[in-house]
Amino acid sequence: MLKVAVASEAAQVCGHFGHCESFEIFDTENGKIIKEEAVPNPGHRPGFLPNFLHEMGVNTIISGGMGSGAVDIFNEHDIEVILGASGASKLAVEAYLAGQLHSTGSVCHEHAHHDVCDQ
Repeated sequence: MLKVAVASEAAQVCGHFGHCESFEIFDTENGKIIKEEAVPNPGHRPGFLPNFLHEMGVNTIISGGMGSGAVDIFNEHDIEVILGASGASKLAVEAYLAGQLHSTGSVCHEHAHHDVCDQ
């Protein structure tokens, strides 16, 4: 089983990982979604969210953009990071499972300007 989390805002991929309203968690098996749930974002604190998702058993995180510190923590936990995604969260997961969604490496460097991290 593969567990994929999507940083989401109104069921759409959020442009900035730490400021999403929720994480949509998709349990997948054999390339298909078998369960999905939305988990409210418990709050943005440096280093917290990657560890929170790791403890939930997440194997892959999909987001529009993300800071390099979070990327580093995910990498330490061997969690695949897919950045630069957009559109409906479920469709992003389906594209990922089909091998059609790849990271653009959209790392945010200016947290003061988090609203511009979704390029």
